[in-house]
Amino acid sequence: MALQIIDRRLAGKNKSVGNRERFVRRYKAQIADAVRRAVAKRDIRHIEQAENITIPRKDIQEPSFHHGQGGVRDTVHPGNTEHVRGDRIARPQGGAGGGGSQASDGGEGEDDFTFTLTKEEFMELFFEDLALPRLLRTHMASTLQYKTRRAGYSHDGTPHNLAVLRTMRGALGRRIALTKAPNRELKALEDALAELLAQDDGTSEALAELQQRIAGLQARMGKVAFLDPLDLRFRSRTKVPEPSSQAVMFCVMDVSGSMDQARKDLAKRFFILLYLFLTRHYEKIDIVFIRHHTQAAEVGEDEFFHSTESGGTVVSSALVLLEQTIRARYPVADWNIYVAQASDGDNFGDDGGNCRSLLADKILPLVRYFAYVQVVPQEQSLWEEYSQLLPLFPHFAMRKVAEAGDIYPVFRDLFKKEGVAV
Repeated sequence: MALQIIDRRLAGKNKSVGNRERFVRRYKAQIADAVRRAVAKRDIRHIEQAENITIPRKDIQEPSFHHGQGGVRDTVHPGNTEHVRGDRIARPQGGAGGGGSQASDGGEGEDDFTFTLTKEEFMELFFEDLALPRLLRTHMASTLQYKTRRAGYSHDGTPHNLAVLRTMRGALGRRIALTKAPNRELKALEDALAELLAQDDGTSEALAELQQRIAGLQARMGKVAFLDPLDLRFRSRTKVPEPSSQAVMFCVMDVSGSMDQARKDLAKRFFILLYLFLTRHYEKIDIVFIRHHTQAAEVGEDEFFHSTESGGTVVSSALVLLEQTIRARYPVADWNIYVAQASDGDNFGDDGGNCRSLLADKILPLVRYFAYVQVVPQEQSLWEEYSQLLPLFPHFAMRKVAEAGDIYPVFRDLFKKEGVAV
């Protein structure tokens, strides 16, 4: 069994990050459940916040080292007249509470463990298993992205990139190479000096010359620098182009008079959730907002989510603008194109047939994925027309949202990772 030591020493700010990450990994299932419960309680506009979660104390028990009692110990409780050693005591009827703290008449109890998730951790768990479906590297982005990679060592660089070990290894090699031959010569001269001293009284000219050569050789070897500028090695990095996929998400919303405030709120909640998801996971994605009643217009993010409109409904106006925008700014050969549409399903006259034709002939052949969300439970005219496209286009999906609690399950169903069950 692996032993894990948990460091509980007092430390400065952010010094226990390693322990925190291990805790999140260990209790990820309980934390993920708490995140899902928090989603149902929060307003969607305030979803991107920190969250306090509670884990039962029994689930976070940790092993500890202590001295055993040792020996054989018999314990007799005062006042015990009903039980003897070995008796089995039945559980209390009705069970016990599963949450909160365990009450005690001795002034002590065990509270459940409360843990605070940061905003980043909360959103990471919130969107963990979601992704844009059918995302492919359609084309190398027109503006190349570069990624730095290690490219060996160089003789020039900044001090913080100095490779100390590589530098000292080079210096050692240089010193060995420069002093190897002189060392052999010095050894031979020292051996000759020893032989001459054994035969001479130390006054001969040969002895003095030999000593002079040895001193000169030692002085020359002493001038070999311990560290030379040629020994310096710096870690080198180079930029290499990295393929990057280009994606665009079109958000299409009905803001006509038939969309009352409750329905508009449902649609806005769905798109706000979608917006948070896209901006968090895809830094290089374009988002285009199109809202319509009898006429469609491309608007900014703030106007899309907050302004109000009234009037009739002509859904095809939004689809026409959608197709024109795709062909003008987002060539299919270069972009992964996604569309999410929200509506109450109400439409003017026979415009539903026009919408179905526009999708089948001009839009669905261009996009990777099209998700339609209807914010009323009844099957309206637009739902009936769109339903005919389901067997023909596997990348077309439809869902209904009747209340705020349905938004997140539908969102997860539409944008789950491929191969992941919901």
